[in-house]
Amino acid sequence: MLGLKNFIRLYLQSQKLQCCYTVSMFSTKQPKNKVTVSSQKEVFKIGPTFQDFLENSLRSAKNANKYSAESMPDLDHAYLKKEDYQGKGQKVYMDVYGCQMNVNDVEIVWSVLISNGYQKTNKADEADVILLMTCAIREGAEQKIWNRLDHLRHLKKRKAAKNDRRVSIGVLGCMAERLKEKLIEKERSIDIVAGPDSYRDLPRLLTDVTDDPHQSAVNVLLSLEETYADIIPVRVNPESPSAFISIMRGCDNMCSYCIVPFTRGRERSRPADSIINEVRYLADEGIKEITLLGQNVNSYRDLSDSVYYGGISDKIGDTSTVPGFKTVYKAKKGGRRFADLLEKISSIVPNIRIRFTSPHPKDFPDEVLQLIAERSNICKNLHLPAQSGNNAVLERMNRGYTRESYLQLVQRVNEIIPGVTLSSDFICGFCGETEDEFQDTLTLVERVQYQTAYIFPYSMREKTKAHRRLEDNISHDVKTARVDQLVSSFRDGAEKLNQSRVGSVQLVLIEGVSKRSADEMAGRSESNVKVIVPQEEIPVAINNDKTAPIKQGSYVAIKIISANSQVMRGLPLYHTSIQEFFGEEKRKLIQH
Repeated sequence: MLGLKNFIRLYLQSQKLQCCYTVSMFSTKQPKNKVTVSSQKEVFKIGPTFQDFLENSLRSAKNANKYSAESMPDLDHAYLKKEDYQGKGQKVYMDVYGCQMNVNDVEIVWSVLISNGYQKTNKADEADVILLMTCAIREGAEQKIWNRLDHLRHLKKRKAAKNDRRVSIGVLGCMAERLKEKLIEKERSIDIVAGPDSYRDLPRLLTDVTDDPHQSAVNVLLSLEETYADIIPVRVNPESPSAFISIMRGCDNMCSYCIVPFTRGRERSRPADSIINEVRYLADEGIKEITLLGQNVNSYRDLSDSVYYGGISDKIGDTSTVPGFKTVYKAKKGGRRFADLLEKISSIVPNIRIRFTSPHPKDFPDEVLQLIAERSNICKNLHLPAQSGNNAVLERMNRGYTRESYLQLVQRVNEIIPGVTLSSDFICGFCGETEDEFQDTLTLVERVQYQTAYIFPYSMREKTKAHRRLEDNISHDVKTARVDQLVSSFRDGAEKLNQSRVGSVQLVLIEGVSKRSADEMAGRSESNVKVIVPQEEIPVAINNDKTAPIKQGSYVAIKIISANSQVMRGLPLYHTSIQEFFGEEKRKLIQH
């Protein structure tokens, strides 16, 4: 007999899927799944019942004679049968918008679809299914997607008029979560709306709209647990020497301008063991650089095991923030923290470069900074999103720190990690920002000198605290002018940083042929600056007469000969690896 715990679990699963099951309320046809109840009243099923999910459990119980045959439901119509939602070779085309997290989500979607019999195509015109991985962080990003949907609607109509193959169109990701009702009501051509935590459900959703082209399929439920820990992503660009690994999802910070907690849900971290397994898999595939991803990546907290990598104590194991920083939530106890994960990964792949994004400044305790300083394969290039340099604006943004505490952290980072470079995010024209308040942001950028900065005009998002309590009262023209000023100031600082490296030798990972010239190769330095070099044969190692061509995926020691705010140019010296290069650099320091 089913135990009470299993009974409750199966029942809750059935209720969950009823909420996200394909609904025919948008259909012009009568639903096919009409049933008659004993009172002779007709009702429509908008989802599977509890009994539909009992196929395996109840059938085994029936076979064991624990239930009478008369008391058992009809098992021939159980809802979830894998063979029912196989793609059968249907071709899928996918567009991706937004952040690196969305790129990684696309790789997860490909893994799900290909394992269920779908094929990948790079041509929208020959696709049976077109999916858009969307971003909702700013209005401009959403507008691009609305324009793309308008184009796809016409494509769908043209194919229908020619009696060509039917095209199913799906919107995935953050915009799907935020605008689910609007997408279905406004864009009648959309067949599927799937939120960030429902990609496993795509084969079923696609099957539902294929079986009945007059209905739409929606699943935007958010999870309280890591959703894709056991999925090995299918890489979007298999030729690239770099790869992304998602280690956590969601955000608990509740910054007043940010939609992420509402589109991505609460913070939940992936078990460390599954991340390490993926790191090893990518290493076997020849990957040379890994970027760890999360909406608040350095607040990572794995609760699947009480054992800590690196021997970090219980005292350090809570989420106490950097001095001068505060959160809207209490310190979270237990679990393996970001330093534990970073220590283990950097140990097992010493010749793979490691980056991570996007962090929050509050989650940079000394043990993380010291580990970065010690490990040559962890890039000395940190993202410290400031958003503003003015205390009043930071308070309205609910960032949990002041200008002074942020600058103290910058000073601490520079003390512990000599030669570190920083990047940041900034919002111009947030609610009520005065000219004097904006000037504080300008002076912060001038003082810190960031290697990279992502600068955007403020865009009001529904559901956020700013939308509920503040007024978006800065004009578009003023926002744009402030963006231009901040970009100009940032570039002045970035150019000084890059020019200070002229004459130095940098370790560069070659990403491929330069877009501007087939005679040149392009790569990135540890500080994440693009470096252009001539394509030629160079020594296979330092002080070695044997030569080999520069190829995609090569680590090359390069002498910088010129630089501007965005690009450096250099002369390739010799092939190397992370351990060999930094070992050689240490020997030079000792000799001097």
